[in-house]
Amino acid sequence: MSFEYLDRNTEAVREKIAQAEEAAGRERGSVMLLAAVKYAEADEIDYLHRQLGIKDLGENRVQQLLAHYEALPEREDINWHFIGTLQTNKVKYIIDKVCMIHSLDSERLAAEIDRQAKKHGKVMDVLVEINSGEEESKSGLAPREVEDFCLSLGKYENIRLRGFMTMAPKCEKSEEYLKYFQQTYAEVLDIWTKKLHNIDRPIISMGMSGSFCEAIACGSDIVRIGRSLFVK
Repeated sequence: MSFEYLDRNTEAVREKIAQAEEAAGRERGSVMLLAAVKYAEADEIDYLHRQLGIKDLGENRVQQLLAHYEALPEREDINWHFIGTLQTNKVKYIIDKVCMIHSLDSERLAAEIDRQAKKHGKVMDVLVEINSGEEESKSGLAPREVEDFCLSLGKYENIRLRGFMTMAPKCEKSEEYLKYFQQTYAEVLDIWTKKLHNIDRPIISMGMSGSFCEAIACGSDIVRIGRSLFVK
């Protein structure tokens, strides 16, 4: 089977990321390309990893993560990220497999991540999910709820807050994406510097296939790319 489309698409995405980094005055390679593999087959993921050097993979569903995890023959240096909505009863299945959970948005979920991480003797890196557009159809905390929630995480010894994730509403124009991303970036830096200044600079995960250049312009450290990598 030919994976020429993966070669072509990955090169194009990497070039756009590099151009966006340069335009924003940021160091080349400073933004992580996280491959969102929700619709990918195991052989495509294996090719991305072994032939194209993509080591950071984002999974939206627990069942798919488990299937892909078992299917890949060489996974020792893969960094698995969970980027979708996570139910508390599914945490136990992924806690020993992922390096970061991007979608923490409730005390109940935080308590369960902490409990399961403690069982495995690990501290789980997490991003707090922000519903920047306050859309009813999406998960995540409203911006006004984020500060208090972040402060509440201090009581969990097996959770390490690393930053924030957001998914902007579907926009027609790039300026609209910029508005949401700029607003989110300003909000989280304000929270971090005022309340969480004892922690390293936050990681900010925002931007997908249709918006990652705008996200990089606004300070995103991780872009979650799916469709643009796998389109044939």
